[in-house]
Order: sequence, then C-alpha cells, then structure tokens
Amino acid sequence: MRKLYLVPIIHMSADMGSLASALEAGATAGLGQELWQKHKEIVSDFWDSVAQFFDSLDVNGFRVYQDGLVANGPDGLRIVREGISQESKNYEIVGKLLERGAALVRTEDLALVKQEHTYIARIARSKSLKEKEAAALRYKLVQSKLLKQRDDFIAQRIEETLSEGETGILFIGAYHDVIPKLPRDIGVKEVKKAVKVRGYQQLLSKPRRDEVQFKQLSEYLSSPVTLKQS
Repeated sequence: MRKLYLVPIIHMSADMGSLASALEAGATAGLGQELWQKHKEIVSDFWDSVAQFFDSLDVNGFRVYQDGLVANGPDGLRIVREGISQESKNYEIVGKLLERGAALVRTEDLALVKQEHTYIARIARSKSLKEKEAAALRYKLVQSKLLKQRDDFIAQRIEETLSEGETGILFIGAYHDVIPKLPRDIGVKEVKKAVKVRGYQQLLSKPRRDEVQFKQLSEYLSSPVTLKQS
C-alpha cells in the first residue's frame, strides 16, 4: 500500500513570482483593503497549521510533489530556494521537508504550466477592464482542458515515482482533481479538505456572501490539522 498526504493550496502573493504585484493590486481593488488583509492573515494561519502538522511526522524518505514544479535535481531545488526567498510559506514547508530527509520529485509538465502562466499573466497585466475581460474569457475557454491535462500528468508522475510502501505529499491547487486519477492502491489523506478550501475561495469572491458560512470556513482553514497521523 502506498500513502499520499494531499495539501490543497491557497496561494499567497509570494507564490506568484513576477505577477505578484499586479495580482495583489487587483485583489485589493476587488475585495477592498480590509478583507484582503484579513484573507492574507487566514492564509498565513492555514500554512502555519500545515507546517505544524508535518513537523509532527517523521518525513524521512517521503516524496514531495509540488504544484507547478517542473524540474528535478538542482533545478528543482533552485525553484524551491527561489520560492523561499520570496517568502512563500508553501515553499518554506517544502524546504524544511527536504532538510529532514524528504525527496523532491518533478511533478508537472513544463509546456502545460507555461501555457497556464501565459494566460494568467495576460489577465494580471491587462491595462483596461475591457482588455482584462477579454483575457479572462480566453483563459476560461481553455481552463478546464488545461487543468485536466495537468491533473493527468501529475497522477501519472505519482504513479511512476511512488513505490510500494512509500509515502508522498502532494501540494496542489484546491481546484485540481488528481485523487480520482490515482491508482486504488494509493491511500489519500487530505491534510485540509479541498472542498472546504474551494468553498472559502468561492465565498471570498462573492460580493454578497453568507457571512456565517464564510466565518466557519475561515476558522477551519486557520485551525490546527486534526488528521490522524497513522
């Protein structure tokens, strides 16, 4: 039996690289300064709870799969170091896992990740609302197909590189759907429930949200991980 811990990612601005400032400005304008600041605090607490959970495990020999990671070896480690230098809590956790004996595994196809990055960059760097809406529409038309292709590739990589008796950790965007594509002999444990992460993100973007539900999901994301560690 193989085992996989799944961490549904909530991206921070630090994860966005060169697009960070443009996306930060857009989010602040869309949500308002107060809500955007609160959101950043919730995301920070989320990652702190994930970090504390993995600190409690012996991760020596674990295999680490990371959303967007397109390289193995020195190039993969360089990507992790760049993420850490930009204060990405996701990459900080990955870096600590590697220091404690986990192994980094190339997770994604470079061509597919580049395609998605290009669409997102066009949205983030749009100069006008009309240009942004057009770029967003172009991305929406291909988004589902790209996501499926990436999920297929990620599942294949896990199948090929996670051996019998080994444990992996997959850090993956909450809207991905990798689990159904994995072989049945890989037991998956969600460190945080992806459905709740998606629910939080969906409510965040709604002008008229259910504030009680939003508060409950915010508290869930910020709370310690209660997953059994067996």
